[in-house]
Amino acid sequence: MSLDALPTLVGVDGCKAGWIAVTARPARALDVRVFPSFEGLLSGMPDDALLAVDMPIGLPDFTRRGGRGPESLVRPLLGERQSSVFSIPSRAAVYADEAPFRSLDAWYDAHRRASETARWTSDPPRGVSIQAFGIFSKIREIDRLLRERPELRTRIHESHPEMAFRCLNAGMPMSLPKKVKNRVNPAGMEERKILLASSGVPRMFLDQSPPRGAASDDFLDATAMCLVAGRIARGEAMSFPSPPGRDSYGIPIAIWC
Repeated sequence: MSLDALPTLVGVDGCKAGWIAVTARPARALDVRVFPSFEGLLSGMPDDALLAVDMPIGLPDFTRRGGRGPESLVRPLLGERQSSVFSIPSRAAVYADEAPFRSLDAWYDAHRRASETARWTSDPPRGVSIQAFGIFSKIREIDRLLRERPELRTRIHESHPEMAFRCLNAGMPMSLPKKVKNRVNPAGMEERKILLASSGVPRMFLDQSPPRGAASDDFLDATAMCLVAGRIARGEAMSFPSPPGRDSYGIPIAIWC
């Protein structure tokens, strides 16, 4: 398949201001934008755009040890980077509390309610990590769209940046973290920029400041997702599991890279 035959490719990651998207259009330079909502992001893309997203897609009714199937499959492949793969609980836990948080106490109360729901929908019983709970609102954004618009399920694919970088690195996980104690690790970022550049991403593009509302690691992760979208479009990507599973709504459950 020639590059001109590919659809618009979009790599997406969640960020503070919403969603950061790196877009590759036929015969045009890469661009990067931040969108407040996922629906708004979709409306800004062509109808045939193919998206790879760093966000869990497809929610189980009940979970076993290790979370959803994709998570338990990819963690052993990531060495010291496996902690970046969160365990996502049941759909009931993700939707346990959807009210806006008006205070820190309200946030912690909602986290406790989600953890209680997660425990009675898992075996062995397991609560929800703070990190996983922090992305529940974004998980719900995508989940609602895929439930309401089934035609999107062939266009929007879950991926994970560390699996994407592992693929670019000849099957070896990254040796350095992107962050250390919640601060960007320049050496880890450079390691990833080198891989992205070796795959054809212009270094000038990678060295630019991210758009307002997104962090530098969000930007690199979205760029890696864009490369995964290209692999999916060309039929080169792998899914974990293969073939993908399905949740009770028929939404695919798999991590692609």
